[in-house]
Amino acid sequence: MLGREAVEHVGGVLLPGDHSQHGLRFVTNPAAKIGPNLAHFHLTSTSAADQQHTVAMALDLGARHLDFGQTPDDGHIVLADPDGNEFCVIEPGNNFLANCGFLGELACDGPRDVGLFWSNCLDWPLVWDQGQETAIQSPDGGTKISWGGEPAAPPEVRRRHRLYLVTAEDRETEADRLVSIGATRLEGREGRNVVLADPGGNEFELASQ
Repeated sequence: MLGREAVEHVGGVLLPGDHSQHGLRFVTNPAAKIGPNLAHFHLTSTSAADQQHTVAMALDLGARHLDFGQTPDDGHIVLADPDGNEFCVIEPGNNFLANCGFLGELACDGPRDVGLFWSNCLDWPLVWDQGQETAIQSPDGGTKISWGGEPAAPPEVRRRHRLYLVTAEDRETEADRLVSIGATRLEGREGRNVVLADPGGNEFELASQ
């Protein structure tokens, strides 16, 4: 779908990224999916024909249409991948996603303090900060990460998406820094990596380079 080569990586499949496009790693998840995911991707379009081409390609690869109450005036098209993970193909002319690349955005639930935490964590500037809505982007441009202001889901809702950070610094020193700016260590989940949660309760992993 993204035109990337899939490679085996730590028990899963990795689609490598670059300085402006996020790498994506997929692993088996035994937990049942409960309701819509708390994060989903937005793919961009350069024209109406390009949008329809992307939708047709996705359907051919195993995606399906989803109905979330969209109206004919809504320009985006909502789909689900073969595992049921939602994503949107955004209409052309969307100024917010201009120059972000094909994988334009990871759109997440979460209030403003979550966006501020990730801006501080990654040292990425806020490119949107209105009310409870925030978005950040690498200084090199590319895919944005946004939070729509919705409150964090209760802890019993399994978050199927998580961010995976790789640090060139000492891992424990970096983990301590993240805790000092608002992260929480999740005890009892130690393993290959340090597992933490952001202020919205979203789990993420910290690995050494």
